[in-house]
Amino acid sequence: MRLYVYVVEARELVVKDSKGVIDGYVKLQVGKSKSRSRVLKKTQNPVWNEEFVFRVKDMDDELIVSVCDQVDFGFFNGSGDLVGRVRIPVSSILSEHKHTLPPTWFSLEKQKYGKSPIMDSESVAGKILLSLSFQGGNGCPSTDQFLPHIKEQDGQAELSHDTHSSSALSRKIPEGKKLVKAITSRIERIFKEEEDRKSETKTDDSSDLSCTNSDYEDCMDEPLSSCNFEEAMKSMQWRDDEFKMPEDLEGGILVDQTFVVSPNDLNSFLFMPNSEFRSELAELQGTTDLQEGPWTWKSGEGAHLTRAVTYLKAATKIVKAVKAKEEQTYIKANGNGFAVFVTVSTPDVPYGNCFRVELLYQIIPGPWLPSGEESANLIISWKVNFHQSTMMRGMIEGGARQGLKDSFEQFADLLAKNFKPVDSAELLDKEQMLASLQMEHQSDWKLAVHYFWNFTVFSTVVIVLYITLHIFLSGSSTLRGLEFSGLDLPDSFGEIITSGILFFQLQRVFNMISHFIQARLHRESDHGVKSQGDGWVLTVALVEGNSITSMDPSGLSDPYVVFTCNGKSRTSSVKLQTRDPQWNEILEFDAMEEPPSVLDVEVFDFDGPFDQAVSLGHAEINFLKHTSTELADIWVNLEGKLAKSSQTKLHLRIFLDNKNGIETIREYLTKMEKEVGKKLNLRSPHRNSTFQKLFGLPPEEFLINDFSCYLKRKLPLQGRLFLSARIVGFYANLFGYKTKFFFLWEDIEDIEEISPSLASVGSPSMVIVLRKGRGLDAQHGAKSQDEEGRLRFHFQSFVSFNVVSRIIMALWRSRNMNPEQKEQLAENEQDQDEKYVENEDSGPFLGVEDAAHMSKVFSAELPVNIELLMKMFNGGDLDHIVMGKLGCLNYATTEWEEVRPDVFERHLSYKFNRHVSIFGGEVTSTQQKTPVANGWIVDEVKILHDVPFGDHFSVHLRYQIATPNSTSISTCQDKVQQTEHLGGGFG
Repeated sequence: MRLYVYVVEARELVVKDSKGVIDGYVKLQVGKSKSRSRVLKKTQNPVWNEEFVFRVKDMDDELIVSVCDQVDFGFFNGSGDLVGRVRIPVSSILSEHKHTLPPTWFSLEKQKYGKSPIMDSESVAGKILLSLSFQGGNGCPSTDQFLPHIKEQDGQAELSHDTHSSSALSRKIPEGKKLVKAITSRIERIFKEEEDRKSETKTDDSSDLSCTNSDYEDCMDEPLSSCNFEEAMKSMQWRDDEFKMPEDLEGGILVDQTFVVSPNDLNSFLFMPNSEFRSELAELQGTTDLQEGPWTWKSGEGAHLTRAVTYLKAATKIVKAVKAKEEQTYIKANGNGFAVFVTVSTPDVPYGNCFRVELLYQIIPGPWLPSGEESANLIISWKVNFHQSTMMRGMIEGGARQGLKDSFEQFADLLAKNFKPVDSAELLDKEQMLASLQMEHQSDWKLAVHYFWNFTVFSTVVIVLYITLHIFLSGSSTLRGLEFSGLDLPDSFGEIITSGILFFQLQRVFNMISHFIQARLHRESDHGVKSQGDGWVLTVALVEGNSITSMDPSGLSDPYVVFTCNGKSRTSSVKLQTRDPQWNEILEFDAMEEPPSVLDVEVFDFDGPFDQAVSLGHAEINFLKHTSTELADIWVNLEGKLAKSSQTKLHLRIFLDNKNGIETIREYLTKMEKEVGKKLNLRSPHRNSTFQKLFGLPPEEFLINDFSCYLKRKLPLQGRLFLSARIVGFYANLFGYKTKFFFLWEDIEDIEEISPSLASVGSPSMVIVLRKGRGLDAQHGAKSQDEEGRLRFHFQSFVSFNVVSRIIMALWRSRNMNPEQKEQLAENEQDQDEKYVENEDSGPFLGVEDAAHMSKVFSAELPVNIELLMKMFNGGDLDHIVMGKLGCLNYATTEWEEVRPDVFERHLSYKFNRHVSIFGGEVTSTQQKTPVANGWIVDEVKILHDVPFGDHFSVHLRYQIATPNSTSISTCQDKVQQTEHLGGGFG
């Protein structure tokens, strides 16, 4: 049971000296539980109006109320002198009506501690007004229990109106200390009127009491309706003056999105009682039997709002519908920021009693938008809290991770329909952020003054001036000893020492000047370059550094930073003699053909142009693991022994732009088509968006191709392999259990192709080996880890292994070649094009013999216009209809491109159906057309895949179309040529 004690005020306190007033406070004790009120300074009639709650375990305990006078010892406060004390048996309250003692005056005893409140006047030290109540459940004493006593004694009819307002107030403001400020004046008026009417009274009644706990010693529950939810938030705001958000939970981030709404409105929308959002989300996710408990107050270190929510989760393919219970608790709220901790228990799932899922909702103010609107950032993190050990820990965490991600994807989508998500472009004003850095740039003159303003330079200047003045004052001296005209030797050991000091000082100053000039010239010509071409443009603003370590005994270093991306490097200027350098510099990587995956950052200590620079720390920034908002203002912690010991950080602002838009992606795909030998189509925006959402990728990532395959671990897992410009990803969904991972192309060290075997069920396999220490996020998808610590991924059972192999190898080579290798490859491709791609006058197409040496398989004269007949080669409807009639599936073709004057080229890909080829092989071909007299010649080279010995031959065709005597003639010639295996079977 809980005992509620309301301490109203004290009167006629007897003080021990002539000062007439005390610094009074009240101490209360029930059993071993203690509490105390606030101190009221310099008063003989203190009014506290505070409520205290005690948990009563033994009915034989006493409530001891002591009024004390705080003793002031200057800076420290003493424990206080006892003014008077009253003891009230706890069991005596049970005999009262409804276990409630209305506001009653108790006399304070000086020395003797009797149990009766009635004593003679000589032992009385004053009196105190108390109200006591017992509650056996979770409820609180209602103020309505005390109001009838006031109505009977005061006889005021208008008090019924105050009863209603008091009840409403007690519901709206559940915080005792805040409440009493609002009702103090009314209580004082009531008791003053009572004092005027009666000379002395033993019992008085009070009103406007609320179920609160000023010292937060126990738990009280009071339901809050939706109408006073905002008042409860204001009450928590009053308590959370020093607001500090808790850290994210260890499991990871489920939602991190900014919306155009104020934090307070977003909080009310999500957590207000009977929120429509909760009902809509339950309907979307198939959740039933949703029951939301009321928000109530709970005390611990401080009073918090809490409620329980129960619902029946929808059944999945492997788990039946289960009942879940959420305990939601406000742990922080200051009006602008909110933090809600949620514990989700599902005891009906397998091993459900072993763990609980914990969620943390954080709503913090976002940046003000250029339109002047307010924004709020919603961050939801999670973790699994295990109550006991279990062998299924990994499976439970994996299943919880995937289930939460799917659930909160729907949560974010539904929330985006109610509030507009803030685009990163709206938050990031690149030009404005970079302009502010350029304004803060220091001049070389200020840097020189800062560098040379030290004791060494000052003392050297003083010595030089002093000696120079001495020379002018001393005049010419006579020759002594071994001196002769033009040679003046030191005349004493003191002169030798002075000359040596001057020499070393001048040498040191000279080295400082040389070091300063070299450092200023160290900045490379690419510093601050502005974009000049089309493509991917990476802009890095180097703002400042913090706690840069040093190998110098002085503790100061001369740091500069080297950035490397896609094989290109940019270097910052050198900052001299500092641990906290301020750069405010802008560097750009211009016109990159491929979107960058990582940015390598390394800090060096400058020791001169001919000395080896010492690395002070390094870091790698992965563009796929950071949003554009995070990159726009990021602090990077450096790795390395020196950097970790000093906790070195760099402040960067990074912007990645695509200046040429979709054309940059098309150019990239066209370049890869030549290396792959297969048409690569640009995927639709919807498919790209689905791919990005599946792996949580930034919006600039685009899908190139995806294939069905098996991931070989202990057991084969059917899924799809996704290939993009920067990653290799795998996704599988087996009866609701999802497997998903990806790694960068740069992480791959080697790719092995394994011939078909019994273990691979007769299909070739591909093994991708990552570099040591790379791709650890995808470790759960690896089949094994070799002795060198490299992860090995096995993929097999591709529909067309040769096509997949060529695409993967081409993309991997493209990402791992440096700029010099790419230039050399481009030159080699150009030489091959000049060698093999020739027009009719210079030789055959791709080295095929003349038409006279080719077998003629078809010839006909047709009364058709040649322009209509040539539509079979234009990629239009007629082209697709003809190829479809021939049994070709998935037919795709590129546009004709002029490769040299009057020579046009295009690429085709399709697949034979089972009626044409029992192997159902894929075909990639290259066609060239050349205009001739009265017609055209079309040469074609076909490569057959997934057919026996398909890598050892190619099929060459020539179509001669002409119009002699106004009649269209169509001639088809065919030759099968045995060739050696070269490359991918091009012959």
